[in-house]
Amino acid sequence: MKHSRRYDTIAEGRDRLTRYSVPDAVGIVKKNATAKFDETVEVAANLGVDPRHADQQVRGTVVLPHGTGQTVRVLVLAQGDKAKEAEEAGADHVGSDEYVEKIQGGWTDVDVVITTPDMMGKVGRLGKILGPRGLMPNPKAGTVTMDVAKAVQEVKAGKIEYRVDKTGNVAVPVGKASFGEDSLVENIRTLITELQRVKPSAAKGTYFKNVTVTSTMGAGVKIDVQAELQSLS
Repeated sequence: MKHSRRYDTIAEGRDRLTRYSVPDAVGIVKKNATAKFDETVEVAANLGVDPRHADQQVRGTVVLPHGTGQTVRVLVLAQGDKAKEAEEAGADHVGSDEYVEKIQGGWTDVDVVITTPDMMGKVGRLGKILGPRGLMPNPKAGTVTMDVAKAVQEVKAGKIEYRVDKTGNVAVPVGKASFGEDSLVENIRTLITELQRVKPSAAKGTYFKNVTVTSTMGAGVKIDVQAELQSLS
């Protein structure tokens, strides 16, 4: 693959074969984040699991201590008191049947959809629209719940969902290039600790095959995950 001159210049700041500590990797990524916008910093982890097997799925949520730096637009599908709780918690959109109809018409201008269990009969019919966009509420992700206020507050505070894809990769945003190094380091370590916590017992061999941190326009920097886990234990 042929890269741009800018990419090649950025890549010169790191050794492709070296696995760095999280603080060193963050330092390199921040130094190379020279775009004219505030680049998103993302961690990509290739895990030693076979997602085709139910007992090797890796999925869940984690609250990053310093958030993601992204404005998250939240829709809560609820009625009565639960709708009021959602509004008071800061949800951007709150409603029931009117939003179900709006989504059926193709509207999906939100980042997270939260619903109460009693609405799932109607929300379930929206699967073909919400599913491909990663918006379908799910109890495992905490987006099907009676405690809608807590769910909204957590999402707004930096709660992210992670899920392994069919090739064993997990990729999630962990902040912005404008974040302080300490904040990015803490967010990344929180994610690594969480992925280690949910390691499937059925997973064999090396679990963290490759973990990299990168910014939107930057080159990936590999992390020495084993050294990190030892230092955190």
